[in-house]
Amino acid sequence: MTDTITIVGNIATAPEQKVLPSGVCVTRFRVASGTRRFDRQSSAWVDGPTNWYGVSAFRGLGENAARSLHKGERVVVTGRLRLRAWENDGKRGMEAEIDADALGHDLMFGVSRYERTHAKHAGPDEQPAPDPLSESTTGESGDAWAPPGLAEASFGDLASAETPY
Repeated sequence: MTDTITIVGNIATAPEQKVLPSGVCVTRFRVASGTRRFDRQSSAWVDGPTNWYGVSAFRGLGENAARSLHKGERVVVTGRLRLRAWENDGKRGMEAEIDADALGHDLMFGVSRYERTHAKHAGPDEQPAPDPLSESTTGESGDAWAPPGLAEASFGDLASAETPY
């Protein structure tokens, strides 16, 4: 059974990228997620307990994570939680691991810049998938996110238009 979880925390280890024997890229790192609260009695911020998670990002997400994330950065991680029992030299424990579905910087504490990556194609005979933001797929305005037919419309035009409801 897997549960979906979202955590916010700091990257505690440098992200390490590996390619599995199957050819799949995986990037792994650890995240420390803790709580902080203001104690009115002492008029100071108090740190609560810290939870540690191992994070694994596969395929394209793993490649982008290795290029984008660094030790010490604050991140948001969403994925599938797995608890794994381990034993080493007579010691036993449980480890919380997250197979990431989405990763990103926590913008509460800094800024980030998004750069779209292009999908790789498998062989020399195959054509790469068209970039959805390229000139050929954009509307007349050049904006890939603009609805069709709104190339010449301005916000003023839209505000004065009658609503269908």
